[in-house]
Amino acid sequence: MYNHQLHQRVNSILSQYNLDIAGSDNAFYIRLMTSADTIRELYQEIYSGHTTAAPVFEQLFLNIIKAYSARPATFKNKDEAKVAKDNWFLSNQITGMSLYVDRFCGTLGNLGNKLAYFEKLGVNFLHLMPLFESPPAASDGGYAVSDFRRVDERFGSLADLKRLRRKMDTKQMYLMTDIVLNHASNQHEWALKAKNGDPKYQDYFYMYDDRAIPDQYDQTMPEIFPESSPGNFTYVPECNKWVMTVFHHYQWDLNYSNPAVFLEMLDIVLFYANLGVDLLRIDAPAFIWKQLGTNCQNLPQAHILLRLIKQCVLVAAPGLALLGEAIVAPAEIMKYFGNGRFAAKECDFAYNATQMALQWDMLATGDTRVMLAAQSQLQQKPYGASWITYTRCHDDIGLGYDDEMIRKAGYDPYRHRRFLQDYYTGNFVSSPSAGALFSANPQTGDARISGSLASLCGLEKAIKRNDTGAINTAIQKILLMQAHSFFLGGIPMIFYGDEVGYTNDYSYLTDEAKSYDNRWMHRPVIDWHKNELINSPDTVENIVFSGTQKLIAIRKKIPAVADHNNLAWFKPYNIHVAGYSRAYEGQVFYGVFNFSNEVCYLSWAAFGLNQGNITQLTDHWTGKDYIVSNSDEHLIIEPFGFHLIEALQA
Repeated sequence: MYNHQLHQRVNSILSQYNLDIAGSDNAFYIRLMTSADTIRELYQEIYSGHTTAAPVFEQLFLNIIKAYSARPATFKNKDEAKVAKDNWFLSNQITGMSLYVDRFCGTLGNLGNKLAYFEKLGVNFLHLMPLFESPPAASDGGYAVSDFRRVDERFGSLADLKRLRRKMDTKQMYLMTDIVLNHASNQHEWALKAKNGDPKYQDYFYMYDDRAIPDQYDQTMPEIFPESSPGNFTYVPECNKWVMTVFHHYQWDLNYSNPAVFLEMLDIVLFYANLGVDLLRIDAPAFIWKQLGTNCQNLPQAHILLRLIKQCVLVAAPGLALLGEAIVAPAEIMKYFGNGRFAAKECDFAYNATQMALQWDMLATGDTRVMLAAQSQLQQKPYGASWITYTRCHDDIGLGYDDEMIRKAGYDPYRHRRFLQDYYTGNFVSSPSAGALFSANPQTGDARISGSLASLCGLEKAIKRNDTGAINTAIQKILLMQAHSFFLGGIPMIFYGDEVGYTNDYSYLTDEAKSYDNRWMHRPVIDWHKNELINSPDTVENIVFSGTQKLIAIRKKIPAVADHNNLAWFKPYNIHVAGYSRAYEGQVFYGVFNFSNEVCYLSWAAFGLNQGNITQLTDHWTGKDYIVSNSDEHLIIEPFGFHLIEALQA
């Protein structure tokens, strides 16, 4: 609906800037004017009753225009190129790696000198874990930010980040960084002012004079870290108040019911966009809206805020995609893509966390049925949005998929999760894994799992025993897990160290700032002498690296595995084998994965091949060709083996 008054006001704000709205800035002008009504509608849904809603709304448009005006010409040109491609990020040409700069190579300057390493592997997308200033002793791995606009001196400077971005541009590499929307460090300027009694900044957080309201919140809010940070509020002696701290006591939750907080954080989003970020990872979006009487997670207002951010980004920096880091149940994850007229217009990406966890379920049980029970929900993702697919990340592995999925496979949910916990911590008889429980809750039996990909796949124990057979099996499992996630659809994201088979790094136990958090065991410090072994044939490092390299190269050759929403799962002819097809513009790709420690047989009928027709297939992984004329014949799959098969045109 055309709002003449609103558009006149926006034009008035625009007149303060020297923009060529009929020429070079015309696309921006069109985006701004066509989005103004939607921005206003979303803003009003949240803030219409707030006393400062009107002036903050005007400042919102001013900030959008300022961000666009300050956007470097290079990034504006990239915006145009990305928009012309239409959903540029759905491509099968993109493969990512997530890393901690300091633990990977020390500094941003050093990282610029490692770009050839990524090129060799085939990685052209880097997710740099939190870069911005955080206190050394209370940082939560960088997610307790004390200055959103200053690169932490451990990594270098803002100038170093810009130089890295320019180097990456010469190699056509994409960049992802994090924004922590939900909370700030208790050492942030806003928190320090709140401690000193400034009411303006106390209203940037959830602060209370006594325990009355906090106790009401606690009745319905779960504890995120019951072991290390119980409860959801922390007493602040400097101002004699209680502040909401859902994660750690040093992370103060931001109060988005205050429009000034939204304005501040949107400005930081646009600041990151103008640093040249291609994909911005929004940390913990499920928590950004709080409401008494609820669990304060996944509330409707959180989705409205994310849609509002997306609309503003589309205007100022349309080349920036957004990732919502919502590690929640499948039905809830889908909501972060948006729905209705906002389908694929909320977050462009979400982590396929459910599929990640279900891969580990399959590896432990050798049974694909729990995973298959989840697919009806996961395949509801709208076209135009996509997944980050992965086997490991910096975080723990949660087992929060629905009980009903477990029951459909014939298992008891409690016993099944307990088995997975025992298996991956090595407490189950014959388990090869060397992981650890994270954030265990003895009252509920809930726990998550820490451990590197290699250690959970058995490589750590196999190397200690010098067991060649077990080492080979562990390597096969590593490549199986990576292959399964690489070809599902979405951007594959390798966690650094996994590409060379790093096992658990226990050095965190000697670091007081990290020893309480066993997730640091799978966040290794890279030994570049070890990484040089990728050039030495028959080493573990060489075999894992070259295998990962080959998977990436195969993926880039097959357009059908771009995210076209074209995933079709095989019926479970064999419960140990996960199989799917992906068809696009006449090309048909099949991924087949044996999660059993035994040879498995899969009828060609599972592929949907026509009876009596001769079909030629080629396996890009093994290099073997198949001529199939009888669907009663079988594909033989080795233990923990997989096949990446293309049906060739007649």
